[in-house]
Amino acid sequence: MRRLRALRLDTASLERSLEFYGATLGMRVVRSGARHARVGFPNASAEIVLRERAPSRPADRNDAYWKIGITLPELDVAYDRLSVRGTAVTEPAQFLEVGYLCHLSDPDGHEIELLQHDFEDEHRRALPDERYALGSRPSLGQITLRTADPDGALAFYRDTLGMRLLLRVPVSQHRFTLYFLAFTDEVPPARDLEAVQNRRWLWRRPYTTLEIQHRWDGPSPRPSHDAGFDGLEIELEPDAAPRGEAPEGVRIHRLHPA
Repeated sequence: MRRLRALRLDTASLERSLEFYGATLGMRVVRSGARHARVGFPNASAEIVLRERAPSRPADRNDAYWKIGITLPELDVAYDRLSVRGTAVTEPAQFLEVGYLCHLSDPDGHEIELLQHDFEDEHRRALPDERYALGSRPSLGQITLRTADPDGALAFYRDTLGMRLLLRVPVSQHRFTLYFLAFTDEVPPARDLEAVQNRRWLWRRPYTTLEIQHRWDGPSPRPSHDAGFDGLEIELEPDAAPRGEAPEGVRIHRLHPA
């Protein structure tokens, strides 16, 4: 079995990050040590490995690593709860035919996107679910990377690692294209991978997708190691370890399934 297991992030204060990811976002501590911890939602989505080592520089929009995306049924409820707690978060808005979303950052400046399952104009708001800190059941839906070479990125993540390309979203107004891949046997409902209905379907999946952004006119993204991104953990069978390295200097930590 192959699986996108986790991403690794550095933090200046493990205690502060655990408070944010736990109390604010509702993740649980899976495992912890003196200077590291693994956190995640209690479902099939990927986890976050936090290491107490301050990034040497802040992240910027030319880095290979961009953000995580948290998908959930009720974005307005999450926004209200974050705002009441004093967490800085942008106001939710429908972004074209991509999704109803907003953004915030963790204490070290790592960006987080909250993405609702439904588009704004088709959503019927439900009562908050008090079992979840954000008011409805969340998943770590996306880990987002940037690339200057989408063909090279697809050759590595799809053809070498064996991920399935589930969705392609060209955003001509902003001159970029998004590609979404996952370790799954599921097939999107529409054969056309650019179909809008596939987006609504994908935001509901319980597993984590790898989202790759290609900016048509942008510079080549630079490695993000010194900005606090230490790469991806991917479970692979012992005999399936791929040759070659991931594009844009992304570190791949190969794990064997438990």
